[in-house]
Amino acid sequence: MTAIRTRRSDLPDVPVGGVTLPGLVLAQAGRLGDKPALVDGATGRAISYRELAAGVERVAAALAARGFAPGDVLALYSPNVPAYAVAAYGAMVAGGTVTGANPMLTAEELAGQLADSGARILVTIPPLIERARAAAEKAGGVEVLGYADLDAGEHPPVRVAIDPATALAALPYSSGTTGLPKGVELTHSSMVTNVRQSRAVLGPEEDDVVLAVAPFFHAMGFGLVLPAALAAGATLVTMARFDLEEMLRTIQDHRVTYTVVVPPIAQALAGHPLVDQFDLSSLRTLGVGAAPLGADHELRCAQRLGCRTGQGLGMTETAALIAAGPLDAPRRGSVGRLIPNTEARIVDPDSGTDLAAGRTGELWVRGPQLMRGYRDRPAATAATVDADGWLHTGDLCFFDEDGYLYVTDRLKELIKYKGYQVAPAELERLLLTHPAVADAAVVPRPDPDAGELPVGYVVLRGPATAAELLAYVAERVAPYKRLRAVRITAAVPRSPAGKLLRRVLVEAERGAAW
Repeated sequence: MTAIRTRRSDLPDVPVGGVTLPGLVLAQAGRLGDKPALVDGATGRAISYRELAAGVERVAAALAARGFAPGDVLALYSPNVPAYAVAAYGAMVAGGTVTGANPMLTAEELAGQLADSGARILVTIPPLIERARAAAEKAGGVEVLGYADLDAGEHPPVRVAIDPATALAALPYSSGTTGLPKGVELTHSSMVTNVRQSRAVLGPEEDDVVLAVAPFFHAMGFGLVLPAALAAGATLVTMARFDLEEMLRTIQDHRVTYTVVVPPIAQALAGHPLVDQFDLSSLRTLGVGAAPLGADHELRCAQRLGCRTGQGLGMTETAALIAAGPLDAPRRGSVGRLIPNTEARIVDPDSGTDLAAGRTGELWVRGPQLMRGYRDRPAATAATVDADGWLHTGDLCFFDEDGYLYVTDRLKELIKYKGYQVAPAELERLLLTHPAVADAAVVPRPDPDAGELPVGYVVLRGPATAAELLAYVAERVAPYKRLRAVRITAAVPRSPAGKLLRRVLVEAERGAAW
């Protein structure tokens, strides 16, 4: 029997659960009073901590008056705005669960998430209202509201008994290690614990001004940046959409001290000439996550900005974070060290043998921040989290002798485009609905700016051009999911049993000259 080589964080454990997520983020609201909690970066409109706490109570009461009950799901289809936090935490206080939907989703894609999550209410903004209504009608049984509808009228206060260890706070959607998007069930306890874990390593602190460029529908935004900033008593500035010049101006004008970004933004901060046109001297901490960043880019970014810069590793299935920092002693190219309460193993994917430091294998993790499971998908849950509680991440990694973790590749099929998850299976299924397509495979092509680009290999049964197929897919998916190229081929490689040999195409893409 082979020995199990378990690594455990050498940092002191943090308390596990014990309070709801709104209870954690609003714990200091009374003391902080009129201090700005949330600021709209574009308009400057601010919500104080006192107003945030009162607003959360009003939303909870308004939802209860509409029949929203404990266990119900509220969907948020919106960019980052201060009202997002008020609505989300209000739904949780009412005993509900929040599922965030990417505002770039098509009506068809949104309808799928609404139906799968069982959402009762969908909250959105005026520019998205028609698409939201179309999705709600297709899903059936979903009421569409605006943020103002949640803050209208007087209703009796709501007092719901919530067990943080069992009640679901959030239901984000992730493609997991492979396949189509699945609802990730996160309890209050797992999310609260992960906020404490991340703050122990990354901060922020009460005197920080935090920029929320990471979208709230994403684990990095909703599981890390938003609750960590509020739990710290910091001020959080929201950005509705990413634009480099607008981001730089927001940092300058609001004297932002702390933010977390995806690698393409970090690369722009390291090399784009626009950066020199703005005063970014207030920035003290820059975190990078959602995908690995090369050591050279990380170093150039740190040197140019003159602030603490470090990477982290996380998954939606772990609430947000697995490893990060330490920011005062980063190793360039590493995603840091295990956060408190977290264990890890590096396992040979072929033999199942645990590997020593310096050897690359699949990263398995275990800790109190892990998901309860995928909604209504016991087989997918069992394939990801084993009977001993180890989550098989699908990331190929190694630890160095000092416990710093490095990501080298992925076992999983997921494509990471600018930090967004793109499931090849979803695009393959869509390609196969085209009457001229007989077979299809989608793989990542390495790209220095986006990280990876989705590329389709297509076998035809009838007349069609690559341009036609690109347009066919683009009309039916969110912009970040669009294929960036199509190769017409005589066959896609498959095993004798018919299984797609995706790795063959991945290697071909890495060696191709475009």
